[in-house]
Amino acid sequence: MTTFDDRERAFENRYARDQEMQFKITARRNKLLGHWAAGLMGLTQVEADAYASDVVRADFEEAGDEDVIRKLLGDLTSAGVECDEARIRTALEHKTVEARRQLIEAQG
Repeated sequence: MTTFDDRERAFENRYARDQEMQFKITARRNKLLGHWAAGLMGLTQVEADAYASDVVRADFEEAGDEDVIRKLLGDLTSAGVECDEARIRTALEHKTVEARRQLIEAQG
């Protein structure tokens, strides 16, 4: 019975680590996405940092990426930046890859 318990515990630990890593990737991605959008809006570095933090917080409104996409689209449109949902989704995919790469490099 101990072998089964050990395997179960190992699986649970791995699942927890995977979930934590996914959370970190998403948070990093949202920060990168916020800086990307801030650059399009012409914000200063201080404003960009604050905006990136706002984008990270926006992701806690609902599950999935729709809350972040909605925030970015609304903010970019309000700032007079020509942008559509498809462009934001493309940036989101690219920033996900970049965030994953940054976190893997940081661990190594």
